[in-house]
Amino acid sequence: MVKRSEKAKTMRKLIKAIWIFNWFNSCGFTELIPLVGSRWDMERFGMIVVGTPRQADVLFIAGYQTLKSIKRAKKIYDQMAEPKVIIALGSCTMTGGMYWDSYNTIKRLDDYLPVTIYIPGCPPRPEAVFEAVEKIFGHVKELK
Repeated sequence: MVKRSEKAKTMRKLIKAIWIFNWFNSCGFTELIPLVGSRWDMERFGMIVVGTPRQADVLFIAGYQTLKSIKRAKKIYDQMAEPKVIIALGSCTMTGGMYWDSYNTIKRLDDYLPVTIYIPGCPPRPEAVFEAVEKIFGHVKELK
């Protein structure tokens, strides 16, 4: 019999569904609209949106982040219970997007929050979002 750590036991509960809290700035919301529609239907694939970070397992961050908004994102991240995962959507979270030369734009989200997975694109394809979520499910299954 394999003994599992407490963290592994807790994370295995994520296998059936992940609860997502969204933090979108600027056009970030439009990046996930196709996932909510009937063609992709994210809930059918085990992605459930919740209204508070205290119930969330995953934090989706999309759109460019400013020095002012990153403080709120950190506060949201701190309110999430362990284990927690951050998925960064789009090129703005990686490079600042078209606002890369602004003094107030965060160039790389990883410098401020521990990003688990980056999904490139502007906007990222729904298939890429599902692949990232599948990688999270796979990571949880491999935990010992």
